[in-house]
Amino acid sequence: QVQLVESGGGLVQAGGSLRLSCAASARTFSNYVMGWFRQAPGKEREFVAAMSGFVFSTDYEDSVKGRFTIFRDNAKKTVYLQMNSLKPEDTAVYYCATRYGATCSKTAKDYSDWGQGTQVTVSS
Repeated sequence: QVQLVESGGGLVQAGGSLRLSCAASARTFSNYVMGWFRQAPGKEREFVAAMSGFVFSTDYEDSVKGRFTIFRDNAKKTVYLQMNSLKPEDTAVYYCATRYGATCSKTAKDYSDWGQGTQVTVSS
């Protein structure tokens, strides 16, 4: 089991930026796809972005393409989500998650370990 700790959330005005971090305890971090998901009040958890561990392939949810960037530092066992041009509809609790293997997935049930989440609030 991989322990995940997110940080970097907060309150920001629309148009602003935040960078989320997720530190993992995985022994071989590069063996895992790292994903970011979010859940707004009253809504289901939704996929945001994912990155594989070796070739660094990525996948994004359509509404964040061009605004969010996922990247990782395998030496630090950390994955990041750089969020620019934030909108009020980006307000949610953001979670990072692990998926063993090399293939990104947009499906939450494909991920086995989850962090506790970090709140992102974008004011209009």
